[in-house]
Amino acid sequence: MTKVMFISSMGGHLSELLKLDFEKYDYSIVTEKTESDKDLSDKYPEKVYYLAYGTRKTPFRYFFILLFNFFKSLYLYFKLHPKVVVTTGTHTAVAMCYIARIFGSKVIWIETFANRNSKTLAGRLVYPIANTFVVQWEEMKKLYPKAVCWGWIY
Repeated sequence: MTKVMFISSMGGHLSELLKLDFEKYDYSIVTEKTESDKDLSDKYPEKVYYLAYGTRKTPFRYFFILLFNFFKSLYLYFKLHPKVVVTTGTHTAVAMCYIARIFGSKVIWIETFANRNSKTLAGRLVYPIANTFVVQWEEMKKLYPKAVCWGWIY
């Protein structure tokens, strides 16, 4: 079975990610540790790993959280050694995508359903290095020419 890491930030990005059919893989799930997703470990025992939660609303603190998450992502990458990293975004996944590409794993980025007419910051950062860049709206292919449209996750 292919080792696949599914990674996203919490909230809507995680909701989209959990709609994917990952049970057929040797999978792991990586997300931010918050009150809203604390039950994931019960639903997916020994498959869930957490990064620190951060928000750009507190820029100084956010910088250190991103730095911490980079090193934790590096640790998780070598611990889990996925062949493929699949993500629905956002900032939580950017470091892991770059780490994965540097060390030879494939990266599949799924741009959020919430954006129909504009690029996300994280999407812009990962677009150049993604093996497969997926959009959920045909209109988004104008913004991301090499993207593929697989339709809606929901």
